[in-house]
Amino acid sequence: MIVASDLMGTLTTGSPFLGLVDWIKHNQGKVRANFYLAAAMPSYVLAKNGWIDWQAWGQKLMVDSLAYIKEANPEKLARASEWVVEHDFWKKRREDVIARLVGHHEQGAKVYIASSVVEPFIEPFARRIGAQAIGTPVEIVNGRVQMVGELMANEKKIEQVLSRLGVDRVDVAYGDTILDVPLLEHADHPVAVYPEAKLKAIASQRGWEIIGDTPKIG
Repeated sequence: MIVASDLMGTLTTGSPFLGLVDWIKHNQGKVRANFYLAAAMPSYVLAKNGWIDWQAWGQKLMVDSLAYIKEANPEKLARASEWVVEHDFWKKRREDVIARLVGHHEQGAKVYIASSVVEPFIEPFARRIGAQAIGTPVEIVNGRVQMVGELMANEKKIEQVLSRLGVDRVDVAYGDTILDVPLLEHADHPVAVYPEAKLKAIASQRGWEIIGDTPKIG
């Protein structure tokens, strides 16, 4: 049995950006962290009010924030990733959905967290629930963390999942936004988790299982 789940909004309401800025605050200085927060505020207001796409904004913010890790090396990236999970993602986890995935794992299923989030930020979360990570790959070049290739989003996510696992479909999939529809369509049992309005409409129309209420943006 193969189970695939999105991360952001599905398993946690945390933020890669806020988690990393918190690490910056404790490891590279409060002034630097406050500068990054202030710089993000104008675009946050635009996204919260629907003037720019909320999902695209969050993804770009995550990718841009990788540059905040100064003089990066594998060990520093691993420490920052563990901090993001411990102090943000895990604190804001959706315990009801986590319990479902842990149950799948205990019953012998292979569980994967498939997300556009950079893979180092997923791995500490995945370890906590007995899952494996499939995310956006990164590399370190001249002390700078940067994305490799494209974001693992939309069709790219399900393409990567199916390719890595060598299958045509998965048994169960969990997602929270319309961007997860390609993943959910390739599952025998799709589950819409605290779905945004667009995904909730699709899930209701197609008879997919729905967990939780539609959340408010921001």
